[in-house]
Amino acid sequence: MKLGIALSGGGARGISHLGVLKALDELGVTLHCISGTSTGAIVGALYAYGLSPDKILEITLNMRVFRSLRPAWTWTGLLNLDGLRQVILKLIPENNFETLKIPLTIAATNLRRGKTQYFDQGELIGPLLASCCVPAIFDPMLVNGEVYVDGGIMDNLPSKPIRNKCYLLIGSHCNFITDEFDAKNFRTVIERSLLMAISGNTVVSKSLCDILIEPPGLGKLSTFEFSKAQLLFDIGYEYTIKNFTPGDFKVDRK
Repeated sequence: MKLGIALSGGGARGISHLGVLKALDELGVTLHCISGTSTGAIVGALYAYGLSPDKILEITLNMRVFRSLRPAWTWTGLLNLDGLRQVILKLIPENNFETLKIPLTIAATNLRRGKTQYFDQGELIGPLLASCCVPAIFDPMLVNGEVYVDGGIMDNLPSKPIRNKCYLLIGSHCNFITDEFDAKNFRTVIERSLLMAISGNTVVSKSLCDILIEPPGLGKLSTFEFSKAQLLFDIGYEYTIKNFTPGDFKVDRK
């Protein structure tokens, strides 16, 4: 039986996917394919390459995320991802989908065509960074002559591209939206609006998953709180280990 997992985008909240993956490892779940958007794509790539969730968390804790972001000074975005490119290149020097131990699919939004494009072969880091390019914040990425922005705009939980590749599909969704909100500043209003917007495109994606892991505790944390990486990791791990058993992932479940 082949098992797959789709990892949503969600900024800092995406670190919770690492906790989910650690719990799945401990539950004896072997993944045969992974898909991801934005932070979920980065987590998926590093895990598919062979790094453990604990190791990826260690790297995250030791890397001040904003050191990898440099001003783009263009009209298309405030920042670019050149620094993050160098970080990932050191971790995955081969820079190729084919070097990954687990097949990976990355979702990015083709800005000209206005639709999602899924990458699963060839050069890795270009599509990976394209999937993270939040419009107006990051400079769009040029990949194979096309301009791309954040995959979450149109497919924040990319279950569709791997649904037919696995018998059991797990969805790890980190954008739980609570009904508690305080519009205290411009940033919180933008963040809340973005979360609400992308939640709409996950309705169908969630329905394609056999198991959905969506820790409610993440709803109280901002998508910008990278300083709380350990807490985000712990929320994902504790929710998964407490609410699922090895039997949930067995072939006779369906």
